[in-house]
Amino acid sequence: MVSARSHVQELERVGRGDSSRRDAPVLQSWLRCLNDYRLDPTQAQEAYIVPETQLKHHRDEAGELIRIGRSAVEDLFRHVKDQAYVLLLSDARGVTVDFMGDPTFDNQLRRAGLYLGSEWSEHRAGTCAVGACIVSGEPVIIHQDDHFDTCHIGLTCTAAPIYDTLGDLTAVLDISQLRSPTAKASQQLAMHLVSTTARRIELSNLMARTRRDWILRLSRSPDFLDVDPEAALSIDASGRISGMTHGGFRALARTLDLGEGAMRSLVGEPISRFLDIDVDDLPRLTRGQPHGERVIRTRSSAALFAGAIAPVERFRGSAAAVPRVPRVLRDLSFGDPAMEAVQLRASRLAGRDIPILIQGETGTGKEFLAHAIHDSCPEPGRFVAVNCAAIPESLIESELFGYAPGAFTGAAPRGRQGLIEAADGGTLFLDEIGDMPLTLQARLLRVLAEGEVTPVGAHRPKPVKFRLISASHHRLERLVETGRFRQDLYFRLNAATLTLPPLRERRDLDGLIDHMLRRIAEEQGARLRLSSAARHALRTHRWPGNLRELANALRVAAAFSGDGEIGAADLPEGLGREPAQREAVAEATRGGAIRDQLAACGGNVSELARRLGVDRSTVHRRLRRFAAG
Repeated sequence: MVSARSHVQELERVGRGDSSRRDAPVLQSWLRCLNDYRLDPTQAQEAYIVPETQLKHHRDEAGELIRIGRSAVEDLFRHVKDQAYVLLLSDARGVTVDFMGDPTFDNQLRRAGLYLGSEWSEHRAGTCAVGACIVSGEPVIIHQDDHFDTCHIGLTCTAAPIYDTLGDLTAVLDISQLRSPTAKASQQLAMHLVSTTARRIELSNLMARTRRDWILRLSRSPDFLDVDPEAALSIDASGRISGMTHGGFRALARTLDLGEGAMRSLVGEPISRFLDIDVDDLPRLTRGQPHGERVIRTRSSAALFAGAIAPVERFRGSAAAVPRVPRVLRDLSFGDPAMEAVQLRASRLAGRDIPILIQGETGTGKEFLAHAIHDSCPEPGRFVAVNCAAIPESLIESELFGYAPGAFTGAAPRGRQGLIEAADGGTLFLDEIGDMPLTLQARLLRVLAEGEVTPVGAHRPKPVKFRLISASHHRLERLVETGRFRQDLYFRLNAATLTLPPLRERRDLDGLIDHMLRRIAEEQGARLRLSSAARHALRTHRWPGNLRELANALRVAAAFSGDGEIGAADLPEGLGREPAQREAVAEATRGGAIRDQLAACGGNVSELARRLGVDRSTVHRRLRRFAAG
């Protein structure tokens, strides 16, 4: 084993950019520790054990997973305990919520952090298997002096992620030794064992949480299909995917023609999109059928062995509890399967201390979803929204972090509280996070890592605790690839990702139109209805501006309709009739409507344009044409 001094020297060389033979996951973690968390390799830090009250909170949150995974963890421990291994089950924040080890070594294990309540998050413990696994989402071996902190360079640790049924990392299973053979290759068997056990826990979790759905097990070989499949899906009565063993799909992604990023979006999709089967084909794949007849094909004609398990309620005759989605989340959809999957994911995440990243095109309702998640929390606190694209770059630092008295010329005498501090005890929503300058990304990362914020010009940090929801219409992983977004911050933000479908792909367009029209009618104290021609125009439009464009179109149409019935001619340009034809009809029959709207605005054209969601030139053009007529 290397000395602490030589280990620190190697870390310093890597920090200067020198080459190293270390594995890529180790080097990436070292650089995060040095550059992002600002950890000092010369300052050894003993393992941190969270207080009892805090540990109870972590264990309560992970209670169901601990119960479901207990059998698999105990089975793994029976196989490795004679080699002096210990097992740690950590939650998504790196806190050990379950532990198995030799009680005769309790004191040594506790000092080393291989104990219940130890926190192995990367920003606190430096490079370690649990922390690196949480950041990367991949199985990892951190062997001896792969560890960042000199206190841990005698350990060997191997960890694998555990994903929930919706594809979000929910826990990490770690197998560690206080001392081990020198060669890192000695831990390859440990990697296999811990990854297999994590896959088994995912399968048990899937079967426990989707008892009303079919379970479809998949493998490339028939030998262990019924006892240890490579992957599994749950399929609801309509033939749509309702859950999965996410980790197992890594092995099958290529066979199913799936990219890494596509796996999160499987939930809500019809199974027939990926495999040549539908829900009615599942009974022929149940256990007892010959393996040779339980072969299915992907859409690219690759063969897979499949085994189906019928819903539990079919045998027991009692309906399982339907997951409760809060009203504020239910109101975001009117029957679209993809949105229902988002609603279910969001309801499970609400109230939990897990960062959420909302992805979706402009106008798809990212802030509405963020606010609905906030309102679904038991004790929501304050909702603080920050549009990172709307605040000038010169002001965003003081807006986010606040500033101390006299921090700069023109600063308020008493200083100013920043938006991050204002969100303490509530929700911080960072909209368009992809447009945040790189320099501020580093400061934000430190706030998330340390749980404290330092105002501009201040010398002492202030502790803050908030649930974080961020959103972007950019694909953040692409910004990471081009160097416009920090990879370490991206990993912190997307612990759980919710992707909103564009309006053109939603199946509940009619319901959305009717809902929005009712709200507009209530606001105006009027009765509004759509003609069949107008509804057809709305149905066939591509909606590049999504929900925002739809709402604006309906408000414009409501303003231009003279008798409460919205015709195709009342819709904004680009919708319904050809523009020239629509203009002619509008001029002939509804010239008075816009004059009435203008009068209600006190003759202020800018105010009318704002209410209608159009530019001033559109209002002026119509007024001129009506006057000429």
